[in-house]
Amino acid sequence: MFAAIPSPSTNSIQVGALELRAYGLMIAIGALIAVWISSRRYEASGGDPAMVHRMATWAIPAGIVGGRLYHVATDFSRFQSQWVEIPKIWKGGLGIWGAVAGATLAGWWVVRREDGDVPAMFDATAVGIPVAQAIGRLGNWFNQELFGRPTDLLWGLKIDLEHRPLQYVDSETFHPTFLYEGLWNLGVAGFVAMVTPKLFPQLKQGYSWAIYVAGYTLGRLWIELLRADNATEIFGIRVNVWTSIVVLLVAIAIVMKGLRNEPTNGHRKSSESVPH
Repeated sequence: MFAAIPSPSTNSIQVGALELRAYGLMIAIGALIAVWISSRRYEASGGDPAMVHRMATWAIPAGIVGGRLYHVATDFSRFQSQWVEIPKIWKGGLGIWGAVAGATLAGWWVVRREDGDVPAMFDATAVGIPVAQAIGRLGNWFNQELFGRPTDLLWGLKIDLEHRPLQYVDSETFHPTFLYEGLWNLGVAGFVAMVTPKLFPQLKQGYSWAIYVAGYTLGRLWIELLRADNATEIFGIRVNVWTSIVVLLVAIAIVMKGLRNEPTNGHRKSSESVPH
């Protein structure tokens, strides 16, 4: 197909004598940009931008560990008798739910321990995180993994034979779900940054993070239904679809709580306004 999206011929980038795995490089670039965005937003709210950097030194490793643990737990059968494969994150395999949970808990702990503005930090990272996710998805493109079902659309993604599922070996182009999710995440970041303050002016501080979660899971829900890779299922439905539904409903409930016009003492920095 002339107009199809090509896949990279290699999943690593050579820099002199150094070989960098593209998957890890994309995650690192995404993390750095997320820290930059978040520090600027946190400073604009009156906080110390250095707090974001201190938080990130804990949150980023915690996110990687949490993401890997989620992936291993939900695809445990793939690692049976192959325990040595568990640490090899450069081959792909970070569950976003575990990554966000791990990073959030670590970040909350650091900011709270250092008497930072927790609600403001939630608002600051609500834009940086989806941008990081969008960049990180490029790692799946380099690895030729987690693509969708076959498609004849002009923007179909070419997948090499050795990376195709057995049931689709005769298909050449697939839905580029890495691109769908990347563009969706950028849209979520833009919505939180530019639309949310105007659309929900009464939203309590810290709750835009729940809007990010709701927006992301809404997109992940339909994108997950396009995926072609084998995955753990519950009642015939991919486990990540169930997770998306549950997290989406929880996030919507939190947003509704943040929109309630409850009387306050005028202190928006109270930890009571932090979404749980």
